[in-house]
Amino acid sequence: MFGYYLQLAVRSFARNKALTALMVLTIAVGIGATMTTLALYFVLSGDPIPGKSRQLFYPQLEPRSLGKDATLDADPLKQMSRYDAEELLRQKRGDRQAVMSAGSVTVMPAGDAAQPFRVRARYTSADFFPMFEVPLAAGNAWSGNDDEARSLVAVIDRKLAGRLFGSADPIGRNLALPQGTFRIIGLLGDFKPTPRFYDLTSQRYGGDEQVVLPFSSSRALKLDTQGNMQCWAASDDGEGNRSLNAPCAWLQYWVELDTPQKARDYLKYLADYSDTQRANGRFERPTNVRLHDVMGWLDFNRIVPNDVRLQMWLAFGFLLVCMINTVSLLLAKFLRRAGEIGVRRSLGASRLDIFKQCLTEAGVIGLAGGALGLGFAAFGLWLIRQQPDEYAKLAHMDGTTLWLTFVLAVAVSVIAGLLPAWRAMQVPPALQLKSQ
Repeated sequence: MFGYYLQLAVRSFARNKALTALMVLTIAVGIGATMTTLALYFVLSGDPIPGKSRQLFYPQLEPRSLGKDATLDADPLKQMSRYDAEELLRQKRGDRQAVMSAGSVTVMPAGDAAQPFRVRARYTSADFFPMFEVPLAAGNAWSGNDDEARSLVAVIDRKLAGRLFGSADPIGRNLALPQGTFRIIGLLGDFKPTPRFYDLTSQRYGGDEQVVLPFSSSRALKLDTQGNMQCWAASDDGEGNRSLNAPCAWLQYWVELDTPQKARDYLKYLADYSDTQRANGRFERPTNVRLHDVMGWLDFNRIVPNDVRLQMWLAFGFLLVCMINTVSLLLAKFLRRAGEIGVRRSLGASRLDIFKQCLTEAGVIGLAGGALGLGFAAFGLWLIRQQPDEYAKLAHMDGTTLWLTFVLAVAVSVIAGLLPAWRAMQVPPALQLKSQ
């Protein structure tokens, strides 16, 4: 019977080409606008490290002095001071832990003709690689002993390796910086989590880091850092705001805990640590600690821009308007065929048969609208990629978006066809035959 309903739908479309085209276009425009914003929302709000997002946690402490506005700060600082980060790292109360900061270094290529150039860097500790499942195309990462020894070792990406050494193997070669020469021990694979959850203080989307260096070595050489910094007093030790005892928060700190009980124990440990530091005179404010997993940390930082959320809801509202218009068009289309429906009823077709036929027509219109809407969505995502926003270049259509487009289009058209189909099945056959 479904094949028969399809034949009737095709014949009906041929008789009302303009009306059919208008309904297909209405659905396509609504689906295209909705899927454009929905695809972008999926990209920005997705899990950047599936499988481990519930095991990686971002601790927060409150190290600031009381000050005049202490009562206005409900949340602790988003970053950690160097003293606290290195102390938590030393105590090793998690399964793994990593301290890190963004930075930039000046690379000095071999040869007199080559000019030095700047690249983005990441300063971190050894557990960074297994914690965040950073792939290595060649070589290996450094160990905890290298952190303690402040070894001059580096892991670089393929782009930098090609720029420095061409097609030659970079492992074992030197990376020359003005502050010292590092030995390359690893080559990064493809590591581009979206969003860049491990450091939301600089570039949240994209931002390739071409060099990864031990944090301890970066501090020994006083390499340049990047990112936000918040200080609550002046540093007087002569080494600036990034010294060990500087009253400034500028580091990101992550810990891996593989069970919920360990997470609860670690939160208590943070509270105990805060109490101890207050007793020692370092902390002045009341204990205020947090422990967010990856998705909780993204939500806390409102990683999806407000304008993207607003555009998505506006697109759904526009889709609702398109669906209401489709209801009106389908209603006009089906009731115009009241005579045909009356003949079919008099020949033995039940009300349910009429209802199924009308919903089949609505579904076919939805499929056609989905196909056209897919093109509109692709065009809309291309327009977004032309924008200057840092997340714009991530707008793309994946397999999920593809099938969801057709599912949503058919669902919208079928829902829109319920009322017209119900009205069509109520047509009295005797009255229609008499009028004919």
